[in-house]
Amino acid sequence: MKNERVSPSRFRRLRRTDLPVDTVELARYLIGKIVVHDTDAGRLSGRIVETEAYPVGDSAGHAFRGETPSNRSLFLGPGHAHVYFTYGSSFMLNVTSEVAGVGAGVLLRALEPLEGIDRMQRSRGGAGLLDLARGPGRLSQAMQIDLRLDGLDLCAAGPLWLATSRRKTGAVGNSVRIGLTRNVDRKLRFFERDNPYVSGPKRLRR
Repeated sequence: MKNERVSPSRFRRLRRTDLPVDTVELARYLIGKIVVHDTDAGRLSGRIVETEAYPVGDSAGHAFRGETPSNRSLFLGPGHAHVYFTYGSSFMLNVTSEVAGVGAGVLLRALEPLEGIDRMQRSRGGAGLLDLARGPGRLSQAMQIDLRLDGLDLCAAGPLWLATSRRKTGAVGNSVRIGLTRNVDRKLRFFERDNPYVSGPKRLRR
């Protein structure tokens, strides 16, 4: 699959009113949308090809036990960044999904790199194109996302934001989520079918 070569003028920032205020619907809606990180060294961007929903009341979600200092951004209302550190090595980027005061979000699991690919490769230690942002930890590393971006409004002017794409989204599949020990049977993972940038085993990419 060829990468989409785009100019900044072709990106339209997503408005909050564009976003479904429902976690599962948002997880599907975000497939094919663009994540943009405008850094001091230039723009990094990628097309979202895989997500996982963590809806209200989900015992596998970060908001399950209520609001805490570390998950406060999940309760800001739809369209904000919730960034957290896990496994002692990786940052994860989520998009908040419910009304203010209700904690839930969508984990971004994989991107198809668009802009700043050379810089992404340096951030990822020279990884190949297909592996630059295939998996949530790799995605954040390639996009230079860390806790400094936690809580940012992804629908407002700022360094990290969401955009539309003119490219038509392919067929969207769904499956169980990956790497969980709780609520493992819920089909809350969404992905663009047969896209080579999607993570996970082949049986969960088709």
